[in-house]
Amino acid sequence: MIKPKFGPAGNSESFGKAGFKETKDAPAWIAQMGLTAFEYQCGRGVHIGEETAAKIGAAAAEHGIAMSIHAPYFINLSSEEHERVEKNVGYVLATARAAVPMGATRMVVHCGGQGKLTRERAMRNSHKNVKRILEALDEAGLTTCTVCLETMGKRSVVGTAEEVCELVAADDRLLPCIDFGHLNARTGGAMNGREAFAALFDLMENTIGVERTSRFHSHFSHIEYNDKGEVRHLTFESDPGFGPDFAPLAKEVARRGYAPTFICESAGTQAEDALTMMKLYKGAIEK
Repeated sequence: MIKPKFGPAGNSESFGKAGFKETKDAPAWIAQMGLTAFEYQCGRGVHIGEETAAKIGAAAAEHGIAMSIHAPYFINLSSEEHERVEKNVGYVLATARAAVPMGATRMVVHCGGQGKLTRERAMRNSHKNVKRILEALDEAGLTTCTVCLETMGKRSVVGTAEEVCELVAADDRLLPCIDFGHLNARTGGAMNGREAFAALFDLMENTIGVERTSRFHSHFSHIEYNDKGEVRHLTFESDPGFGPDFAPLAKEVARRGYAPTFICESAGTQAEDALTMMKLYKGAIEK
């Protein structure tokens, strides 16, 4: 049976406190903790050379760590401005080129703000831009990294569960990146609890099929929110009650036999909280 993978988004504060300075050392460090995945962060731009990426990839392969990579935050799939669309393509291609020597097989891509567009027009643009991105990846021969479209935390941004599933359903090569903290934030706390998670998975299975649903990519963290959605990421320990709670999610994933990759995005304790998530999952399958 294939099991879910768990790991951090980038390096926890404890990584630096332990004396490590280079991300090439992260795979060994998180493997020692018992974790099995790592997501390299290019949110502020792709600033990693091929040699460094190869060192990270070699270390990940040696220690059995599944690699993913996060594309720059600047991407806006809703845009219809030619210059912006081509920049989007450039950001994705740059990320994909870094992914190859790193051995990353999944690339997380944000959707984009609605702005002054209608929601329908923003979605039409998103469909066109995703298609353009896939075509550019094909043309460049960069097809080893699956594009994972992410659900978003602010209500003004395209990225509800329904919208991401619709976009992903358009091409079998895509996967959703379900960010449970984002969905909980944009719904005012409604994406929390076994019933809500089951309804989400039913939606996914009915839209993109059981097979792709079973291996979805995921971000998870506790997130503070207000009436507009996401405010900031928290840690499991510091959360005053925003959630979401991972325990019922672990139980529903275990019940369905899914094997997603869970990347923890807690604010500074992402490796430690990922380990907590993994333990909760193991507890769920043992019952």
